[in-house]
Amino acid sequence: MVSGEEPGGIEVLTLGCRLNIVESEAMRAAAAAAGHRDLVVVNSCAVTAEAVRQTRQAIRGAARRRPGAEIVVTGCAAAVDPGIAAMPEVSRTLPNIGKAAPEAWARPGLPAPAAPSPPGFGPGAAGGHTRGFVEIQNGCDHRCTFCIIPFGRGASRATPPERVVAEVRRLVAAGAAEVVLTGVDVTSFAAPDGSRLGGLLKRVLRDVPELARLRLSSIDCIEADPDLLDVVAGEPRFMPHLHLSLQHGADLILKRMKRRHSRAEAVAFCAAVRRLRPGLALGADLIAGFPTETEAEAAQSLALVEDCGIAHLHVFPYSARPGTPAARMPAVPGDRVKARAAALRAAGAAALARHLDGHVGRRLPVLAERGGRGRTEDFSPVRLGEGVAPGRIVEVAIAGHDGRELRAEA
Repeated sequence: MVSGEEPGGIEVLTLGCRLNIVESEAMRAAAAAAGHRDLVVVNSCAVTAEAVRQTRQAIRGAARRRPGAEIVVTGCAAAVDPGIAAMPEVSRTLPNIGKAAPEAWARPGLPAPAAPSPPGFGPGAAGGHTRGFVEIQNGCDHRCTFCIIPFGRGASRATPPERVVAEVRRLVAAGAAEVVLTGVDVTSFAAPDGSRLGGLLKRVLRDVPELARLRLSSIDCIEADPDLLDVVAGEPRFMPHLHLSLQHGADLILKRMKRRHSRAEAVAFCAAVRRLRPGLALGADLIAGFPTETEAEAAQSLALVEDCGIAHLHVFPYSARPGTPAARMPAVPGDRVKARAAALRAAGAAALARHLDGHVGRRLPVLAERGGRGRTEDFSPVRLGEGVAPGRIVEVAIAGHDGRELRAEA
């Protein structure tokens, strides 16, 4: 959970995804512009039943910590769980759609702020981030059987390209050397003129030449358009790193998840982008212990780490989300889910160590973060030591690594 409080008394508690973090900063700005003073905003998550439990816990904790404050709850848990609105601590709830709009935060008897809230935030924003983040898309038109998010966020809708460009330009002017374009399903981005995600990337890079680094959040490999592949192959300011929503390595499980790609398509996509951009690093999400998963199917997911050349692996032990089709499927025993997740994490750790091996002895540009750390262009973590200002891009010599992060020469 990310927390931030301004001196004026606006506190935002953020659970869940990166998009929620972006939206939280937009809500903070809208609430401040509307003149709120004693306010707690809980931006909730519903990706698992545990996330909903944590939302309720955050609400109760805020009420104890800030007696008398208005508590406004929004986000996916508020959208899918009507019991949250009935909690005695909750002053009101806001729907996901429009939650950052000025009119959502207008106070009785006062006009709403005239300017719309920006779809992003950057360096200096509450939360201490060193990158700029811009929401380019929200909602989802797909129905993966393990996911309830489409019911909380609605249909897919795109931020107008001109607004994306303007926000990127604003963030760069504010000092962002790197901007991340984010959303629920960013590869579904479709502008009114028919352009897709790749066209948006080309426009941002063309219209904001002062932007040093551009990244994407997680993408769906089956939706990658030709312009996106052109950008990956030929734009040095687009960072050589893609994070893929793969979820599994067995075709039958992918079908039961209602994913739209096959194992072979995932492997082929990974091979293609690595040919287009030598040195590109791949990240991926994989779910361990999905209902009905056999040992053989778990082994296919394990093999996918090497077959796709994944360097940055995120492993999620399957957790049933009430209200989803997967929650009604035959469950894998909890001890097996735990063991399969551990095996995937071990494979991911070994893959990351091999990836880091290739950087030792090189000089690499690194975006410095807080805490004496940073990230290379391919998103490899680096321990820089103290003294490098967050947000700066510095070139360092890589002396070694500990299996988890690179170590810059002192």
